[in-house]
Amino acid sequence: MMLRIKRVPTVVSNYQKEEGEEGSRRGGGCGRNCLRNCCLQGARLPLYTFKKVDRIATDVPEHDKSEPPVSFLNSLLLGEWEERMQRGLFRYDVTTCETKVIPGSHGFIAQLNEGRHLKKRPTEFRIDKVLQPFDENKFNFTKVGQEEMLFQFGESEDGEGQFFTDATIDPENSPSVVAINVSPIEYGHVLLIPRILDCLPQRIDRDSFLLALHMAAEAGDPYFRLGYNSLGAFATINHLHFQAYYLTMPFPIEKASTTKQIATLDSGVKISELMNYPVRGLVFEGGNALQDLSNTVSDACICLQENNIPYNVLIADCGNRIFVLPQCYAEKQALGEVSSELLDTQVNPAVWEISGHMVLKRKKDYEDASEENAWRLLAEVSLSEERFQEVNALIFEAIYYNGNGSGADSENALEDANAKHKSTEKVNAINETSHSAMVTGSQGCIVLQ
Repeated sequence: MMLRIKRVPTVVSNYQKEEGEEGSRRGGGCGRNCLRNCCLQGARLPLYTFKKVDRIATDVPEHDKSEPPVSFLNSLLLGEWEERMQRGLFRYDVTTCETKVIPGSHGFIAQLNEGRHLKKRPTEFRIDKVLQPFDENKFNFTKVGQEEMLFQFGESEDGEGQFFTDATIDPENSPSVVAINVSPIEYGHVLLIPRILDCLPQRIDRDSFLLALHMAAEAGDPYFRLGYNSLGAFATINHLHFQAYYLTMPFPIEKASTTKQIATLDSGVKISELMNYPVRGLVFEGGNALQDLSNTVSDACICLQENNIPYNVLIADCGNRIFVLPQCYAEKQALGEVSSELLDTQVNPAVWEISGHMVLKRKKDYEDASEENAWRLLAEVSLSEERFQEVNALIFEAIYYNGNGSGADSENALEDANAKHKSTEKVNAINETSHSAMVTGSQGCIVLQ
């Protein structure tokens, strides 16, 4: 059985929409100044190297305090981003998009972004497989013009952070790069693409997630967050990338309460559950070292991937807090279980929407935005309580057996999870049986037997 969804994805590069039109007529050189072999020889790009940090700063300014000082990374990123705006590389001016805080206790944020769904090309991809092999014939970030790249980003070789205004792109040592998103949601919207030339599929591993945490810590700005969408959770490009942007107000998910800690690992990482929020999720924070937090969260993500569970991740508070959010909206959509009213909004609830920043494409939806409407949409994203606890059992088992959860507290957390949900095989059973019928809907979703 194979589940596919025909979707019109957001264009994140100016070359994405042209790929289908021009791919068949390229010769030896594409003339785009891209990052493939045809144009890579002699390519150069600024290089920002960060000093490896062992601990995450714990004195991050709170949202209601004065704004933090601007780091060099922030100045560099925003300066380069604004220069690309002046060159007309974005598909619209995001600074003209209307934004408001929706009245209510949660403070959901609504943005009217009518330009984000224009001039897209149709594509077809599977949504029932979180892990899919990289396909060089489809759009990927090596096909992006070098003018959309801002700088290379990596760990310093000599232990000191440095910036080089002009550095060679070494194809033998694939660089991680920061690029603009040409269909931005907010100011400074960029993509972090780990080891871009290695053409990694959209799946988290320990190294790539640690890189994302380093970027959050290096920026040192609580208004700069990174997000990740897995396949099946509204990632539209199967080439490993994180997104990031600045929003000078707290996300509703950041203000949500959490349960008492489910576990405090020997590594110092604390894990709790979101409470009083429409989407169920886990919150990871602390750690004796940055790598402790990174390893724990990445192992949780790897567990979700290997069990074919779509998910989103929000990296907040300069890397101090990480939200892991398994979801099932695309699955419900494909099975015809989402109301036509919600489908008509054309909102794809990815990491930013789940975090409470609702990007709306129709003026009517923006004008009618309410806390009730936002809650109703996000509630469809969430796993049921039973399924969420089953998934938690899988995650804690993975954390424990990967060595991140040694110690009595971790063992107790694992035992508690297994006591609540003795049969974690239910998750696999749900995944295997939830796509058992032929479904066609108004959004072009179809289940193929």
